[in-house]
Amino acid sequence: MKRLALILLAALALPVFADSNEATIKKSFEERLKAKVEKVSKAPIGNLYEVVADGQVFYTDEKAAYFLHGNLFDMKTMKNLTAEKKFSLLPLDLAIKTVRGNGKNVLVTFEDPNCGYCKKLAKDMTKLKDVTVYTFLYAVLGDDSVAKSKTIWCAADRSKAWNDWMVNGTTPVAASAKCDASSTLDKVTELGQQLGIRGTPFLMFANGQQSPGYIPGSEIEKRFASTAVGG
Repeated sequence: MKRLALILLAALALPVFADSNEATIKKSFEERLKAKVEKVSKAPIGNLYEVVADGQVFYTDEKAAYFLHGNLFDMKTMKNLTAEKKFSLLPLDLAIKTVRGNGKNVLVTFEDPNCGYCKKLAKDMTKLKDVTVYTFLYAVLGDDSVAKSKTIWCAADRSKAWNDWMVNGTTPVAASAKCDASSTLDKVTELGQQLGIRGTPFLMFANGQQSPGYIPGSEIEKRFASTAVGG
């Protein structure tokens, strides 16, 4: 009975120690790195903790004496766990959502409405089946790109307005003059800078794969297939 009591006591103490470690880590990161910590949790390796701060993913020990900022891979599957985590943290409410078929394959893009390769990509993607595309309006090519992005974001059907412009060259029309997309575009610009995106198009897949530049629809299909089998 005494041994059982000790085991139960130890089990009950574990969450307390975990909470204490997470609080210590959060405080240390916010004080020393001046970063806004969004979440602290156990990492899938040893005694490390995963820290999400300012949209970035870090790894640290229980006392936050050291930290790592880089990619963590699963050796068995060769999955980039850090990239997958970043993908899951994306604020998709700031993106235009387009669904084709059952939408099972997920793709995120950062695009400028005046980017030639983005338009080529948009035409390729009309042929993709069973895909959900989240498009962040990353207006980096000047004032006209900003103006067009605002109009597309304020359209009654954002997905239709985006695709009509990118594929058919149909000038977008805002649904309401009262709509203000400035805040959304500012947040997307900040997000792109945090992710180190320097040009468009930029593609991100659910398994962590990224493509800084145009790739044809056939290559996108191949990457979807590799995602489906855990590659």
